This record gives sequence, C-alpha cells and structure tokens, in this order.
Amino acid sequence: MTTSAGEHREVPDEALEVILADILSPLVWSDVFTSDQAVEVDLGSGSGKFLVEAAQKFPDRNFLGVERLLGRMRKTRRHAFRLGITNLRVLRMEIQYTVRYLLPKESISCFHLSFPDPWPKRRHHVRRVIDRDFFSALWSALVAGGEVRIKTDHDGYFQQIVRVAEEPRLWHLLDWIDDGYPITNFEQDILARNLPIHRLRLVKRNSVPRNV
Repeated sequence: MTTSAGEHREVPDEALEVILADILSPLVWSDVFTSDQAVEVDLGSGSGKFLVEAAQKFPDRNFLGVERLLGRMRKTRRHAFRLGITNLRVLRMEIQYTVRYLLPKESISCFHLSFPDPWPKRRHHVRRVIDRDFFSALWSALVAGGEVRIKTDHDGYFQQIVRVAEEPRLWHLLDWIDDGYPITNFEQDILARNLPIHRLRLVKRNSVPRNV
C-alpha cells in the first residue's frame, strides 16, 4: 500500500487519500498517518461533515473515512486539505471489504456507523451491511475496550442490529454518550424534523465466548 508520504501529487489534497497498492493486505497505520495516535474509522463517511469536524475537534486521534463514492470522497479530501487537517485520511472502498480485509486486527479504537442504508423492503434485507459476520469483523479490528457507535432512524433495522449485537455475546451494551462528537448532515435534517433517532453504543468484550 502507498500513501502520499514522500510522493509528488498533481493535486495537493490527494495526499489525504489512501491509495492501495495491494488490496489483499491490511493497512499499515505508520504508512497512512504521520502521527502514532489512536485510530477511529467513519464507515460510510458521505459528504465528510462528521469526519472533518471530528478530526478538527480531536487532533490527538487519527480518523479514517471509508466511502465508496468518488465524488463524496473527493469533496471530503478537498475540504480537509483547505482546513489544514493532518490527522484525517479517506479511503475509497466498500465498507464490508474494508472491515473484513483491510483493517489490522486490534488496531481501531472506535468505529462510527451513522444511518446505514436500511433497505426497507423485506426482499432487500440481505443487502444490509450489519450482520453477524460484520460484527465479528468489527470485534477483531477493535482494541481491547474499543467501541462501535451506531445511529439509525429506521426502527426495524435498529431492532435487527440489537438482536445481532446480542448474539453471539461479543459486546457490552452501554448507555449512549455523545462525548462531543459532531453530527452528520443527515442527522441534522432528522433532528430539524423532530424525528426519532436510535443510537447504540457497543464496547468490545475482552474475550470471545467458546461457542463463537
């Protein structure tokens, strides 16, 4: 894998994009970020509002945004570059593939997953990103005591997420604490319309039950 360190780029903000030389090997954080700090991952970073504001507010942490759409990724990259943010990187890749194959084990302090596509029609439920295998991959990538923070406005999807989180028992379910994190554009719109938001905060258990 290569990043922008020591490379000439025609577009300066490309330095904030992670360029994969090998899609079969996990990332090496010392190649991605210039500082050795805790890494948080925004899964589906969209327009980048949450990612950029979080990186600004917590300069003592590194933030990776994973986004599959090129336009959104470039918008985030440009915005962060203009603000002079150095603890942020973006990766253009599918969420599931990134979590399962590209993140080093026990290296992430926190995952943020805000308003994943609920695929509301029953026949489309298999397309939902959260399932048992996805949660197992998150668990493997987290450091001891690491967190997963999930938000959704879809009641049915939220109930499914909670059921999956409880079986197998990889997690402690804790009360939601904002901890000063910003909100996404989508959440801003939902709050403006006084619609309910479901929030789930999971903390990694220290060991895997024998039946997993």
